[in-house]
Amino acid sequence: MGVFDSIFRRRKAEAPVQSHRGFYSLHDGFDDDAWDARLDDLDSAMAREEKSRLRFWQLSYWRDRRKRWWFAHIIAGLLALFIVLVGWLAVTAPLSKSLEPIAPPQITLLAADGTPIARNGAITDEPVDVSRLPPHVVGAFLAIEDRRFYSHWGVDPRGIARAAFTGTGGGSTITQQLAKFTFLTPERTLTRKAREAMIAFWLESWLTKDEILERYLSNAYFGDNVYGLRAASLHYFYRQPENLRPNQAAMLAGLLQAPSAYAPTRHYERAEKRMRLVITSMVAAGYITEAEARAMRPPTLDVRMKSDLPTGTYFADWALPQARGLSDSGYARQTLTTTLDSRLQNIARNVTNRAPLGKAQIALVAMRTNGEVVAMIGGKDYQKSPFNRTTQARRQPGSTIKTFVYLAALRDGWSPDDTIENTEITEGSYRPRNSDGRYSPTITLRDALARSSNVATLRLFNEVGSQKVIDTARDFGISAEFVKGDPSIALGSTSMTLLELTAAYAGIAANSFPVEPHAIAREEQGWFERLWNGGDSLSRSTHSEIEDMLRGVINNGTGRRAMLSGPNFGKTGTSQDNRDALFVGYAGDLVVGVWIGNDDNSPLDGISGGGLPARIWRDFMVQALGVNAAPDRSGPRSNEDPGGPVEPLDVPDLEDIPLGDGNSRLRIRDGEAVFSTEIEGIPVDIRVGDDGVSISEEAIEEARRRAEERRYEAVREEMERQGQLEPN
Repeated sequence: MGVFDSIFRRRKAEAPVQSHRGFYSLHDGFDDDAWDARLDDLDSAMAREEKSRLRFWQLSYWRDRRKRWWFAHIIAGLLALFIVLVGWLAVTAPLSKSLEPIAPPQITLLAADGTPIARNGAITDEPVDVSRLPPHVVGAFLAIEDRRFYSHWGVDPRGIARAAFTGTGGGSTITQQLAKFTFLTPERTLTRKAREAMIAFWLESWLTKDEILERYLSNAYFGDNVYGLRAASLHYFYRQPENLRPNQAAMLAGLLQAPSAYAPTRHYERAEKRMRLVITSMVAAGYITEAEARAMRPPTLDVRMKSDLPTGTYFADWALPQARGLSDSGYARQTLTTTLDSRLQNIARNVTNRAPLGKAQIALVAMRTNGEVVAMIGGKDYQKSPFNRTTQARRQPGSTIKTFVYLAALRDGWSPDDTIENTEITEGSYRPRNSDGRYSPTITLRDALARSSNVATLRLFNEVGSQKVIDTARDFGISAEFVKGDPSIALGSTSMTLLELTAAYAGIAANSFPVEPHAIAREEQGWFERLWNGGDSLSRSTHSEIEDMLRGVINNGTGRRAMLSGPNFGKTGTSQDNRDALFVGYAGDLVVGVWIGNDDNSPLDGISGGGLPARIWRDFMVQALGVNAAPDRSGPRSNEDPGGPVEPLDVPDLEDIPLGDGNSRLRIRDGEAVFSTEIEGIPVDIRVGDDGVSISEEAIEEARRRAEERRYEAVREEMERQGQLEPN
């Protein structure tokens, strides 16, 4: 009806035909042009009606010019999308990635003396060349994994159907498997499967079939942490893949479906059963004859490559990323020498094992002044807890951070003999107290650091300014987040790792900072490199002053239990509520930090920085530096490991002898005997030499005064108890 309605509407719009007078002529009354126009309109209307009934899959549907225009633009859009997809794949899945091993190759770490200390990473080897492999080797893998490999375009519908119905052959082609384990994650989703197919088509477009097969065989996993055909043939049969026998090749080809489940070193019967299936597939594919298949016997394993070293230690876990950064991305296994000193590591293990820690944890790190880490203990037992408390735990350093407050003051023009108020703080919201309860009107900076006075340090921090203290800590490599203006940072409230704190002290020892701790030895810089890239340093006078103050901490202050027979420098540290106890110091070319604490951050039971950590530090140093002592004293050889239980070495040598409960000590230096003890908590030195006996009168007077105060308080308390005196 739509067609006729259009015709009738057209007629209504036309002018009526004029009638003739007289005779009537058919020719004169009939207009040919108007009739032709009406017929054309009718044809057009019928054509439109006919086309409206066509569907897009019919050829006639696309004969219209407008639709052809849209068709051309759709094709152009698809081509543009394809170009974008290829570019995206080139960025996210570069071809070069298929040439790299899918697992990091094995790295063996050696101590500085060549002792193997750890192995980590996959067992890999050089890629294979398909043209050099025997036909039965290639045939074994193609028969069980992808029979139509050389005839499909990356995805094989026939292979998928055969795998679904027969259970032999892989549903994914070799190209798809290469795409999967080289570029994609192991998730099982339709999106990943679609990407796998796209990458497979892309690989087929850019690589030859042999190149795809080579990359597949060189990266496939064969169990036992072995990747690649060459590494697998050497691991299981100790022969190159070019020399594999047919039965050996069949067994290796069978491992790819489930490498861990079929690994012949652990599941030989499963591997043999799978090998029989591979042989049957090789016969069906025409690679071998029935007679050859019947003649095959299960191969004999020849496993000679053993990895009996630990795959992880505290030091190895920390050193491995550095070793990976120095190695190339090839397939070859590598062996790298680290800075770890096996003798010093044994000493560190022994002194920490015999320490009376209770339930507390311990960390110890020893490094050279150039940052070479030579010993590391990250906890009591790596097997129970691989968490490295030296490099990963961020704990409060306590008073060990005070060194950088005083160093900032020295850089700002202060002197160790300058005095500062040491009275109790009674104003303000932050009112720290001295741990020993001792105060005085003034105190020198040298004594304030030696006694670890909290109130004097806080006042010095305010005098110098928080920014200068923070800048000094930053200069020495401490990266902790300090809050400008926060007075608590002067007493060690900012958390940091023991490794960075010890490295900061190494900067003081070397007078070259910052010091970067490292596990792999670095080449010595030339003079131009040192001039251009070298670190900063303190002036000679400032460096001498801070060392004099740090030595005073050990000789006359809180670090006396760390005292050695020779020059040594360090600082004790105890965080709030005794949650962390530290001692960090140096002697000779060794800088050592010791930390003790509980993982749950609970308080320690009677342990402070000047106690057990200082004694552990001293025990380590005495044994570590003993080899460099006088020639008439024999020391352990560099490669010697005594093994077994080690007796406590409480008296390492006759020049430094602890007496009584450990608070007293007899030292012999240059013909002079020095008896150090404590009287009423006051350190006192009694010297016996050529000039006779000498004693510090100030120390004796201070001890007498304190004894009188305690006696007076005891009498007063007794009188109050008996009611003879009213309480205050």
